[in-house]
Amino acid sequence: MDIERPKSKQPLPDHAKKVFSGVIFDVYHWEQKMFDGSTATFEKLKRPDTVIVFPVLPNGRIILTEQEQPGKKPFIGAAGGRLDPGETILEAAERELLEETGYKANHYTLWHSEQPTSKIEWAVYIFIAKKVEKIAEANPDAGEKIILKQVMFDEFLDIGVQENFYEKEIVPLLYQAMLDKDKKEKLRKLFDPNI
Repeated sequence: MDIERPKSKQPLPDHAKKVFSGVIFDVYHWEQKMFDGSTATFEKLKRPDTVIVFPVLPNGRIILTEQEQPGKKPFIGAAGGRLDPGETILEAAERELLEETGYKANHYTLWHSEQPTSKIEWAVYIFIAKKVEKIAEANPDAGEKIILKQVMFDEFLDIGVQENFYEKEIVPLLYQAMLDKDKKEKLRKLFDPNI
């Protein structure tokens, strides 16, 4: 699967210099010419890209995760996480799905990708996984407590617009589906396990 990286609204310039290396975030600075001819130091964060996976069971149920993580309020979301060094986007999606759910998928569809904020060089890739089967017990990270929740499509839409839904990148897409019957049917087909 050839996946194009979404472009940032404010790309990190080639001449930007890394001024700090963190555990997750690196900080870059560069001199930017202003409209009046002066220059200013601009700053941007960079972090590993993220994958999000919504697996669909053969019966049409979508697997969501009820999660707790240190320092966060409990939330509902999807399987997902950061890419490991040297890992492709699809490899990360496969790994995160297996680790957090114990499921393997034989078909992945890229539903949406974006760089959600201009001040962080960071892309999010959202997949729908089909032809899934349970092959192992879930093995989440030490900082994750995960309970799997199976929901039907309409329930997924309702949950996806609640305040405690974590995958904010898709909330506009869910609202569009709720307000436009054609978009809802198109999205329903995207989640249909038989298509």
